[in-house]
Amino acid sequence: MTDYTALEQEAGARIAAAQDLAALEALRVEYLGKQGSVSGLLKTLGTMTPEERQEKAPKIQHLRQSVADALAQKKAAMEAAELEARLATEKLDLTLPAPEAPRGSVHPVSQVMDELAEIFADLGFSVATGPEIEDDWHNFTALNMPESHPARAMHDTFYFPHQDHAQRHTDGPQGHRTLLRTHTSPVQVRTMLSVVEKNGGGAPIRIIAPGRVYRSDSDATHTPMFHQVEGLVIDRDIHLGHLKWTLETFLKAFFEREDIVLRLRPSYFPFTEPSVEVDVGFAIENGKRVLGGSGDAPGHGWMELLGSGMVNRRVIEMSGLDPDEWQGFAFGVGVDRLAMLKYGMDDLRAFFDGDVRWLRHYGFSAFDQPTLSGGVGARA
Repeated sequence: MTDYTALEQEAGARIAAAQDLAALEALRVEYLGKQGSVSGLLKTLGTMTPEERQEKAPKIQHLRQSVADALAQKKAAMEAAELEARLATEKLDLTLPAPEAPRGSVHPVSQVMDELAEIFADLGFSVATGPEIEDDWHNFTALNMPESHPARAMHDTFYFPHQDHAQRHTDGPQGHRTLLRTHTSPVQVRTMLSVVEKNGGGAPIRIIAPGRVYRSDSDATHTPMFHQVEGLVIDRDIHLGHLKWTLETFLKAFFEREDIVLRLRPSYFPFTEPSVEVDVGFAIENGKRVLGGSGDAPGHGWMELLGSGMVNRRVIEMSGLDPDEWQGFAFGVGVDRLAMLKYGMDDLRAFFDGDVRWLRHYGFSAFDQPTLSGGVGARA
């Protein structure tokens, strides 16, 4: 006849004397494992008579629960003691810097966009935006490029498909064919139209229009999508001297050099008259072009940088302003080209490859971006 009380006391004593978790696990298997002594007693319940089962089952279940509780309590005590020992011996130096977490970088185009906005804000310009999906009236016609104008051939345009020629003038929002804008000049037209609509007449305008533009072209210096910033000033008695001073002030602030020298050459753009190409002087240093100094000096040269001119009378008139009262100038330059010149990049296609290595090398930290020294306040 089994003495359940003695067995319970024996198991409790052995469990209490266990020295480590391995010894405790061995006792669990010995008592409660499939072949354990307590598990064996549970198996005998099936061979007992109802009367015997009614008498012994509660005692066996009590024994099993007692052993299981003793094992659990001992294991918890051992684990707590092990943790206390580790806490007493291990140390964490909280003065050490935390590991640097991966973080992104500011794309050079975004950085240059911010720099441009900062410079022109100092000059009193605001930023204007417009749709990238344009109609050909805003993109061409309102800029003195009617449908038959040969200047349209200068732009490799992405047109949206149309079913037939008859539908050509019913696709766009103003009854004209839609396209991906080829420049941000439509923003200038939309701004002038908006000013006329709000004020019922002309008003001074100073805006820059940065954004994405699209042309069907691709090589080391051209991509199907690129970035432009265009500027527009509309006021009374505006002349080329204002344009030249604005461009000089802008480029000196952007490249952070006082020795920037410009050369203005006659050119042709449908939306400006007269039109000028703007060259900037450079020197060759360590095999690379470095902007600064006169291009006529020995060892120097001229680099074509941007196009500009006085806004054509027809453009002012089509925008709802009186060209006899209001004059202005406009200019446009590639943002990607400015980034390449300032930060030493030689392939425009890499701007859009999404190569993480390139971005890590040329990108800017969002928390430690370079700032323009002094802006243009002193120059203005």
